[in-house]
Amino acid sequence: MSAEPSPQSPWQAATITRIEKRTPRVTSFWFQPSRPFAHLAGQHVDIRLTAPDGYQARRSYSIASAPEAGAAVELAIERLDDGEVSPFFHDVAAVGDEIELRGPLGGHFIWEDSGPILLVGGGSGVVPLMAMVRHRTLRNMAVPVALVFSARIWDEVIFRDELIGLDDRLDGFNLVLTLTREPARRPSDYSRRVDARMMAQAVERLPKAPRLAYVCGSNAFVSAAADALIGAGVPAEIIRTERYGV
Repeated sequence: MSAEPSPQSPWQAATITRIEKRTPRVTSFWFQPSRPFAHLAGQHVDIRLTAPDGYQARRSYSIASAPEAGAAVELAIERLDDGEVSPFFHDVAAVGDEIELRGPLGGHFIWEDSGPILLVGGGSGVVPLMAMVRHRTLRNMAVPVALVFSARIWDEVIFRDELIGLDDRLDGFNLVLTLTREPARRPSDYSRRVDARMMAQAVERLPKAPRLAYVCGSNAFVSAAADALIGAGVPAEIIRTERYGV
């Protein structure tokens, strides 16, 4: 994920205030920016690390926290063994450490209040969608939302307990989990990769056709999910995508 920073988004110091393990490979870090920070659900930030020899590594991470959640910004960072940034956070970073952050960035993949809305996420691609779901919840919105979340196994479903709890509220938010390497754990879920039939059934969970569909994940996942949505009759012009990695 990338976007050109605006003049209003300079680098600033941010302090890690909390760390929470989400899955075996994903950990949430909360950052307290040194200057006021206001974002929209779906936006992301750039993180910059500087080595003692001056070498710098930068990565973009979606914001998981809702705009209403407070001053600290939650980033759910997946460990990539060959990465330059994520191993630092998983192996070295501690509460009280200071890093460089800039943002918020991104103006296309952001929540809009009118619905219904269909969200489709693969792996850590669920992170900006989680910000949207939390935003909807904290604002007590009645916008109907269905989230299709694909993960390899049950233990890799990021924010699993929170999402299931929101699904249990029966307030217009519907959660659809699909596991690609394990049998489904819930009767309403799937154990296969996303396809047009799954998307069509997700659309049926909404009271009427979606006004917008947001898809986030790896390049391969986003391509497959967007094709599945179009195959299910969702117009291409209402599909917004955010891609990362390879």
